[in-house]
Amino acid sequence: MRHVFGLLVGLVMTAVLLLGAGWAVQEAEAGLAPEFAQGGPKVWIALGAMAAAGLLVGLVVAGRVSPIATFVPSMVLLAWTVVYALDARRAVTLVPADPAFPELLLQAGQGMGRLLTTGVYALLGVVLFLPVMMPSRWSPRAGDDEEEYEESDDQGYY
Repeated sequence: MRHVFGLLVGLVMTAVLLLGAGWAVQEAEAGLAPEFAQGGPKVWIALGAMAAAGLLVGLVVAGRVSPIATFVPSMVLLAWTVVYALDARRAVTLVPADPAFPELLLQAGQGMGRLLTTGVYALLGVVLFLPVMMPSRWSPRAGDDEEEYEESDDQGYY
């Protein structure tokens, strides 16, 4: 059951890293650009979203959640990075850029492109893959799945 929960956490974490961090990077960059150096509440919200994404990564990497929770986003990020390394034009076309999409998704797409081209997604993918290689993460915690065996008075077969 913990692996099913880990899969759900991994899907949420993938969305947070792609959409949330992408939007936050784009919003912070726009608010801190020299020509618009206003700062303001939007920049603080964007920095808070980045901090929340970093906190989620730290909790999932260091916590006793199923390793599937880190495997799903790591494979997405590393696969997209490999596509970028092999064919940058194709990888950039995976970024949402259709004008029919909502404005927030377009902003997140621009930030995703920035994080992909600067190698941040490659770094996060490797960090998220490390817990998958630890055998202790795959085994259940002591007391989770242990069944109580009833001791019998029988001494076995005679």
